[in-house]
Amino acid sequence: MNYRMNRKIHASLIALAALAIGGGVAQAAAEEPKPKLEIYGQIMLDAIYDADRMNPLWNATLRSSQIPVNCTTPPLDAGCGKDGATIMSIRQSTLGIKTAIPSSMGEIKTDFAFDLFGSDGSTSVHWLRAWAEMGIYGIGQYDSVLMDMDVFPNTLDYWGPSGMVFVRNPQLRVTPVSHDGMTVMFSLESPNSALDTGKVTQVDPDFAASIAAWNRYPDLLGAFRMDRDWGHFRAAGIVREVGYQNPAAANGDPSGRKTGYGVNLSGSLKSIGKDNFTWQIVDGYAIASYMDDGGVDLAPDANLKAQTIQSIGWLAYYNHYWTQQLSSAIGYSEHHQDNAGGQLDDAFKRGTYSSVNLLYYPAKNVTTGVELLWGQRENKGGQAASDARMQFSSKVTF
Repeated sequence: MNYRMNRKIHASLIALAALAIGGGVAQAAAEEPKPKLEIYGQIMLDAIYDADRMNPLWNATLRSSQIPVNCTTPPLDAGCGKDGATIMSIRQSTLGIKTAIPSSMGEIKTDFAFDLFGSDGSTSVHWLRAWAEMGIYGIGQYDSVLMDMDVFPNTLDYWGPSGMVFVRNPQLRVTPVSHDGMTVMFSLESPNSALDTGKVTQVDPDFAASIAAWNRYPDLLGAFRMDRDWGHFRAAGIVREVGYQNPAAANGDPSGRKTGYGVNLSGSLKSIGKDNFTWQIVDGYAIASYMDDGGVDLAPDANLKAQTIQSIGWLAYYNHYWTQQLSSAIGYSEHHQDNAGGQLDDAFKRGTYSSVNLLYYPAKNVTTGVELLWGQRENKGGQAASDARMQFSSKVTF
């Protein structure tokens, strides 16, 4: 073999090697994970006929705590006036973005979503989630660890059962166990103290007007969940510190702090076909900040000293599927507070909530239906008022 031919063979081998290496690099690049983006949400219209009365800021949903009770002696509760009103709302419409981003430390998942249920009564942006997680760690705003979203019934109404634990909190979360249907998680969550000055308002109106929440430490929460063929069971607990102070004074006094705690048990039981029964019972002191509706964490006792207020909440709902295109949900819920001696007669004592509906699914992403709702607020002094309404809703999810 002469020198020229030998050079050609070597050149050919180098070219083949280069092609092989290039192909391998290209194949590796093709197999490298790519970021994922998902846009989701719903367009929803609620048409409501309210047979009674509701605080105008919350008339697009049934909140038992916002039902006006005192409509005779000034100052009147918000919402007093004539019975009967029609409300149309798009506030349950939502928009969200999910991403999955590969990294050298594992996949990073994010969820960023809002609806239009502004707390000031307007149709405005209301943030639901701003969440990021990688592996066992999570940061941002998400469902509280004390909350079991899977027991929320299949209702049309936005707010839902008064006795349910329901809050989305800024938090730091770790989930050390998540396998074989078992989950354990812990979180440090944003604290809040819901205060009632009660009879202090009559004794020292200046202090009562200046009193503010005082939260030195984050709330500590933990939860255990077990999923099985029959449904799921979940137990969650919280320990927290709630407090008050007087920002109008240089040293912040008078001030005080109390320990709050609670346990929430919840779950679901599968029934015939797609049917299921969902339930929850929660009990604790100074946990009203985590309840779906009504109540306070701290209030004055008979000696006008701060005390934590006990909350007991529960719900029971049955979700039934008549056919593939028809379903119903029926149930009842209640939030009860053991009022303190220093609270006024108009303090929230009990909020009840009940509903029944018939939903129709004409297409995969379309839901429409009608729902009957009833709620009642009872105050410490025994005064009570109720609200009954009918809601028709249609939504298209994407």
